[in-house]
Formats: sequence, C-alpha cells, structure tokens
Amino acid sequence: MIRSFFSTILMMFCFLLFETAVVSNLTFLPAIPDFLLMITLFIALNNGALLAESTGFVSGFLLDFLSASPFGFNALLRTVMGFVMGLFHGILNSSSILLQILYGIVATIIKALVVYFISFFFVNVVPYSLFSQLFLTELLLNAIFTPIMFKFLSLFSEFLIVKPESRL
Repeated sequence: MIRSFFSTILMMFCFLLFETAVVSNLTFLPAIPDFLLMITLFIALNNGALLAESTGFVSGFLLDFLSASPFGFNALLRTVMGFVMGLFHGILNSSSILLQILYGIVATIIKALVVYFISFFFVNVVPYSLFSQLFLTELLLNAIFTPIMFKFLSLFSEFLIVKPESRL
C-alpha cells in the first residue's frame, strides 16, 4: 500500500506540473481538464476511500502551493472527493469506456457541488455556475479525457493498484 501511495503521489505530481505549467497556458481553452480529479477517481475506484482521500489530500496540498486559491481549499476539496469516490470501490465497473465517461461527468458535478459547499467557509472562493460556459467546458473536457487517463493509468496498474492480499 505504501508503494502504491508514493507511486500515485509521483504520478499526481507529474500531472500537476503538466496541468499548471502547460495546459493552463493554452489560451484557446476557457477551462482545463482536471487531471488530478481523474487520477483520484481511478485510485478511488480501484483502491477504495483510504488511499484516494490520502492521495487527494497530498495532491490538493501541492495544488494549494501552485495556485492562487486560499491555502487548504484544494486539500479539503480533494480529500472529500477522494472519500466520496472511494465509497464506490468494488461496486462500480471501471472497464467500460462509456461508464468512464459517465464517471468523469459525475465526478465533475460532485466537485462543483463540493466547491459550492466549501465556498461558504473560505473567503474569495467563487463557486461554479452549473450552466456557465466555463463549467460546461470543464465537464466536456473531463468526460473526454477520463477514458484516456484511465487507459494511461492502467499501464501503471502494477504500481498504482493495491493487490487485495496486501490491503490487510
């Protein structure tokens, strides 16, 4: 489990740098895909809530250092998202592309709802408007990139997914 945790953190750190340094500078996109959300979703569906919320916290903590959001906002958001998505471990099938698209859409909507709730506790946090172009673009990008990320992350499943006998 420790190897999986650190492998996931390394993967998230690489995608965090890619997301903040490269993708966020693409001026033709009004919103960017949330790769860290997709990695957390993959980890949650394959490993459960404990590993998903732990890696979600660390990725959110790192994102807090690289973003202009209030310190602790992303850590709290990613921890809650990891826990909620981890509740569906062993229940949902993550091998179908159509289901992966649906999971990306649902995870993005849950993220928007959690941001709305958390925004009451943080100053200068603007919640998503569910029918804005920004949110709908992020929703579409997350839906498109979730199956691609799942396929990419499955290449590293030996390092990212905890074997059932080692969960004890």
